[in-house]
Amino acid sequence: MNWRYPLSDIDFGEEEEREVLKVLHSRWLSTGPVTERFEKTFTRYLDGGYAVSVSNGTAALHLALACLGIKEGDEVILPSLTFVATANAVLYVGGRPVFADIVGTNDLNISPQEIEKKLTKRTKAIIVMHYGGYPCDMESIMGIAKRYRIHVVEDAAHAPGGEYQGKKCGTIGELGCFSFFSNKNLVTGEGGIVVTQNREWAERIRRMRSHGMEKLSWDKYRGHLSSYDIRGLGYNYRTTEIQSALGLVQLKKLARNNKRREKLVQAYRNELQGVERISIPFSQFKGSPSYHLFPILICSGKDVRSFISRDRVMEGLRNFRIQASVHYPPVHLFSLYRREFGYKKRMLPKTEEVSRREMTLPLHPRMDVEDVKWIAKKLKEIVKRWS
Repeated sequence: MNWRYPLSDIDFGEEEEREVLKVLHSRWLSTGPVTERFEKTFTRYLDGGYAVSVSNGTAALHLALACLGIKEGDEVILPSLTFVATANAVLYVGGRPVFADIVGTNDLNISPQEIEKKLTKRTKAIIVMHYGGYPCDMESIMGIAKRYRIHVVEDAAHAPGGEYQGKKCGTIGELGCFSFFSNKNLVTGEGGIVVTQNREWAERIRRMRSHGMEKLSWDKYRGHLSSYDIRGLGYNYRTTEIQSALGLVQLKKLARNNKRREKLVQAYRNELQGVERISIPFSQFKGSPSYHLFPILICSGKDVRSFISRDRVMEGLRNFRIQASVHYPPVHLFSLYRREFGYKKRMLPKTEEVSRREMTLPLHPRMDVEDVKWIAKKLKEIVKRWS
């Protein structure tokens, strides 16, 4: 499909091309000096701690849980309204995912109250996911974790640059996991990073990302290594110098592009606020999100007069070459999770309602306010057909 307005797009230019060419000319492509520089620069951006680059955001989550020693029989509480990787990472370490409901239709993040209801003696960790770049209620969640002595991992895939009470998302829990996939605010194609304030954990993750090796091939190339030892199980989760080169340039653009996203979100809200049969989550949000997604809820109900089909709205947008998407089908209702854990419909009523109604509109830094106005105009035309 030749979209007039794709859901996301990438702000790449000559600087990214130049930095990638430098890597190619260096003839060193695997994890090396550019990656080391990206890790240090990202750490400074987050105001301290330790950062370990990995191959993708899913690997970041896996290594975070493995670092914490989550094992078979341990329970991890997390949202179902997330990409499946958040839950799959729990399965990778043998844990049991325990899904908690969201706050509601105005706040699509995991509910602290629902987290507390799901706690058992087997609970070892909580994974929060800052939906759309809007930070969760971390004060309440960290309070729960402290009272019950359990770990907190932040899935900050949507939230690079987002802040909660003056702290960058990804630095509030014990471990933060970022994704740099092609639709994210900071793009390297694939790639991710794990951040922590705990030096020992960072070193553990650094070993695990490369087969459990104490040192990398880059150390051998520099003459710092002739042999190596393996003290624990590891994985092949290294990143590349090309990804890190892109990451360094993209990080310089992040604040500017997040500000641009904020301007576009405000334009969407101005155009769609008060439109019958459309509601806008996070419209009263107080804080500093990263504005990764612009979700709306298509109103529906048992009353045929208020019913409107999200799928038909998406089809109507498609006819105007406007790409829309759904974030997300609930993880607990995927066949794998129903079969393996017995999860059923109506277990998470708020999550399931939002998942039936949610639709995500295009949002990326290559758009401008006039684009938003045109998309909103077409959306209102489609919705009006049901009036």
